[in-house]
Amino acid sequence: MGKASRTKVESTRREKIAAQRAAERRSEQRRRILIASGSVVVVLAIVLVFVIVKLNGKPAASAQGVSNGPTGSSLAAVVNNVTSVPASTLNTVGAGGGAVTGKPTTISGTALTENGKPEMLYLGAEYCPYCAAERWAMIVALSRFGTFSGLSTVHSSSTDVYPNTPTWTFYKSSYTSPYLTFTPVETTTNVADASNTPPYVTLQTPTAAQQALVTKYVGASGSIPFIDFGNKYLISGASYNPALLAGLSWSTIATDLSNPSSPVAQAVDGTANYITAAICKMTGNQPASACTTAVQSLESQI
Repeated sequence: MGKASRTKVESTRREKIAAQRAAERRSEQRRRILIASGSVVVVLAIVLVFVIVKLNGKPAASAQGVSNGPTGSSLAAVVNNVTSVPASTLNTVGAGGGAVTGKPTTISGTALTENGKPEMLYLGAEYCPYCAAERWAMIVALSRFGTFSGLSTVHSSSTDVYPNTPTWTFYKSSYTSPYLTFTPVETTTNVADASNTPPYVTLQTPTAAQQALVTKYVGASGSIPFIDFGNKYLISGASYNPALLAGLSWSTIATDLSNPSSPVAQAVDGTANYITAAICKMTGNQPASACTTAVQSLESQI
């Protein structure tokens, strides 16, 4: 083979090697691009899943309503005033001097008990202004039979009637009593959620048995507040006008509860006395410190 032929062969061989290496480089580049693209797709898919879960997921049960009420030592002082209204004040207020517009009514059904004691069942919601008004009286009354802990403030909806009524929530609170069991259910917060009916964030869901009692005694509409005293007596709706609390601070309301001539005491303490009377009829007028002569005089009215 001549020199020219050898040179041509060698040149061809180098060209083939170069072409092969170029092809390998292109293949490697494609592989890296595919790997990078696949990683991006995986990341995007993960992000999409989180977004979908966030959009479609229901709020956690730990969601809580909005409050601008007192905190710390100020809250402790308010709680003390609400849970320790003097018996002498309550006796003086009696039936409330006309401020109480709704009283417990008699119902019949299988005795409602829990842990061997008569049960007081409450269903309400943090947005509800009528529940807001009723909770003040419930706390005053129940504090005569036992002890609350973990009470916190909240206000009713800012867009409903009687907006921003100062009140309490029973969510995450506890109550102990040797005389009765208190079972509160706060169904929603006061935080808007248009996907719900009513349009507020879900907080607690009644059991099937609890919902059945609501349906039985007040119908499918489920009017709140709903308070069942051992399936013997019932409160449905507010017992006094929530407008009475408009513009008042938690501290002002709590202080007024011990002034029997104040409009707040007439309405709240008067309602508390009727609630106390219903409880006393469940407990056989025990204890005597709660079921006073003044309270027993109201028992015949329910």
